[in-house]
Amino acid sequence: MILLCMSSRSLFTSFKHLITPSILSCWYHSSPLPHFTNAPLVDALHAMALKNASLQSSYSANFLLTLYLKSYNLESAHKLFDEILLKDTHTWSILISGYARSGSSFMVFTLFRDMLAAFTAPNQYTLSSVFKCCSIGNNIRFGKAIHAWMLQTGIDGDVVLHNAMLDLYLKCRDFEYAKRLFKLMEERDVVSWNIMIGAYMQTGDVEKSLDIFRNLPYKDVVSWNIVIDGLLQCGYKRYALEQLHFMMESRVQFSAVTFSVALTLASSLFHLPLGRQLHGRVLKFGVSGDGFIRSSLIEMYCKCSRMDKASLILREIPPTFLKSQISGVSCNEPVDEIVSWSSMVSGYVSNGNFAEGLKLFKIMVCELVIVDIRTITSIISACANTGILEVGRQIHAYIQKVGHGIDAYVGSSLIDMYSKSGSLVDAIMIFKLINDPSVVLWTSMIFGYALHGQGRQAICLFKEMINLGITPNEVTFLGVLNACSHEGLLEEGCKYFEMMRDVYCIDPGLEHLTCMVDLYGRAGCLLETKKFIFDHCISHLSSVWKSFLSSCQLHKNAEMGKWVSEILLQVAPFDAGAYILSSNMCADNRRWDEVARVRSLMHHRGVKKHPGQSWL
Repeated sequence: MILLCMSSRSLFTSFKHLITPSILSCWYHSSPLPHFTNAPLVDALHAMALKNASLQSSYSANFLLTLYLKSYNLESAHKLFDEILLKDTHTWSILISGYARSGSSFMVFTLFRDMLAAFTAPNQYTLSSVFKCCSIGNNIRFGKAIHAWMLQTGIDGDVVLHNAMLDLYLKCRDFEYAKRLFKLMEERDVVSWNIMIGAYMQTGDVEKSLDIFRNLPYKDVVSWNIVIDGLLQCGYKRYALEQLHFMMESRVQFSAVTFSVALTLASSLFHLPLGRQLHGRVLKFGVSGDGFIRSSLIEMYCKCSRMDKASLILREIPPTFLKSQISGVSCNEPVDEIVSWSSMVSGYVSNGNFAEGLKLFKIMVCELVIVDIRTITSIISACANTGILEVGRQIHAYIQKVGHGIDAYVGSSLIDMYSKSGSLVDAIMIFKLINDPSVVLWTSMIFGYALHGQGRQAICLFKEMINLGITPNEVTFLGVLNACSHEGLLEEGCKYFEMMRDVYCIDPGLEHLTCMVDLYGRAGCLLETKKFIFDHCISHLSSVWKSFLSSCQLHKNAEMGKWVSEILLQVAPFDAGAYILSSNMCADNRRWDEVARVRSLMHHRGVKKHPGQSWL
């Protein structure tokens, strides 16, 4: 007991002459593990064990092997393993589990084969480690072979081993094998039930998952986490919120995962009061220093448009940033700091504060913080919305300099940025550089042509895309309809609108319908526009009537314009744009009394027009 209370260094210097097989055996059995996680001290112990021949004892050898693995020294552990003459099941299991924890699946499988070749029977701990590696690598074939060998040799296994096998089958999406194994399990613990709850959630059988969860006699925090996160992933956000409320009522203590999932739920629902309550609990339980929770808080406040709160949390991050390295991420710094910065940049951009987003991105680059793809696409979007082409070019150069590949999302963002900034030539260049472009890239390029008034080129690109067998989505059709509208191609626009519904079974959204109203109106078919609005039940949308009124103004149809103007002011009584459009329509027809009436009504209702502004 005196030995266990001393520090590792003083123990070694004072009692190195007492390191014998019996002493090592005593330490091994009397303590989970002394604090010999310092590599030089373990090496010294190994040398002393060799000197006094204590490695002949299996207890001493296994103990030193465990110390090497606790010191994360796999190379020395393997060398020691090779020196051990009498390897028992425990010896093999220690090394196999060490490689399993490090993620070296190949070494685990190799050692397991060598173990069987040496006629050493694996125990349940060994098999659990092997199944864990099979799960990580999705190696269902090797996992099934081991399972078959277990059945053939009569190895049954305990609940921990069966849980590892369950996890393998479900990770490899072999749900039928998992269900059969679960039914055959004589003993099941809460982990077994949690695995099955998660499995049913993954397959979309939410009802079955909830049924198991409700009948579970004991629900731990993992059970609640799986259900809440599963409901959230399946799109049942309100049910997830309800389960979170029940979890709070059950007084189950939140884990770090619970806080992250709950904050993600608050973000997806834009539920600021819930987010603030969760923030309070984070501070109450003293877990605000957890990196994942901190990044989730920033994400939540950004989604709820509270950038001031998100900025305060970001300032709490220690000023030790991850440096950009090709070889990988430094182990001394948490990866979640990158997520926090990325969330902040994305938050500024999504909330329209492009200047602050660009400013924060500049700080990230200057501090050599790793910039991920999400941040890059956000900052390109900021450049697109502000129309600052020169900064956009610098971002493009930065992407190439740091070695980020231009995938579908980065490529489409660059195409969008160059198109909106007036450089269609650069957008086309990006599009042509990418081999085998996806539907996202084709759609971005179609929008680019439409934005620059080159509707026929956009339609030609759409036809080329169809001929290559790429299936368009609803956004692609929106781009094509916009192109037809700007070119006044009514016949083509109607054809593609019908194609979207009849050929590709895409239900037109409000944007598609509004675009068709604009298409009919620009073509001068005002009666057809009126009929289309009422046939598709979109008369409650102010954007539709604004488009219709602009068409009336374009084609100088005063009578129809007056009728549309009256409806627009009824649909959007507090929209300043509606009054300005109506006033301009009356002014074009020199109906000054009507202009005065509209302006007076606008003043009476307290509607104010925001002054126009330009980035130029």
